[in-house]
Amino acid sequence: MKKYAVIGLGNFGFHAARALGGEGNEVIAIDIDRARVQAVAPYATEALVLDAMDKEALQSLGLEEMEAVVVSTGTSISVSIMICLYLGELGVRRILAKALDEDHEKILLRVGATEVVHPERDMAVRVARGLTRPNLLDFIPLSAEFELVQIEAPAQFVGKSLRELDLRARYDAHVIAIRHVSDNGFMLIPPAGYTIGAEDILVVLGKSVDLRRANFLR
Repeated sequence: MKKYAVIGLGNFGFHAARALGGEGNEVIAIDIDRARVQAVAPYATEALVLDAMDKEALQSLGLEEMEAVVVSTGTSISVSIMICLYLGELGVRRILAKALDEDHEKILLRVGATEVVHPERDMAVRVARGLTRPNLLDFIPLSAEFELVQIEAPAQFVGKSLRELDLRARYDAHVIAIRHVSDNGFMLIPPAGYTIGAEDILVVLGKSVDLRRANFLR
């Protein structure tokens, strides 16, 4: 069982704590607002009314032993910056912080955050991709060049083998797995002789430019 802490229990923090707890993890949920703490208490291992700007109070929680700490302190930029600074000084290995804008993100990364999220922006991008790419079921950016996508098998692929499609030679795109919708089966590294079915989901790895050339990304 992994241990996590969530500091700041607004909408993002509340749902993060609830989701982490729902996955069977130990979760310490922290906020200065008692009502927010009480609301999340049923989903957390421990829910604390605590001022996270108090470094000594943070130190007493043993947060350095956590798998990760999520920092989501609302609209107060200075508060989130100081908390990330303290967590870094306390030896927390993984600090995921919510940023309000690009400048806020830069500062959070400089003072100790290891990962930064923009919930509204990130969700907006995901929704836009879902609307404009109806065949794109999932999208995972791996780096500046590479991406991993899940796509519904295009009609022109159905009935053909991976060898016939030869996506590696044509687009330098690699089908690393296939998911079967009908029985929720999953095949890792399918053989070249595998024939694509109408309900297959292809998990494809490649450079962004190559995936776009193959119309896997638009």
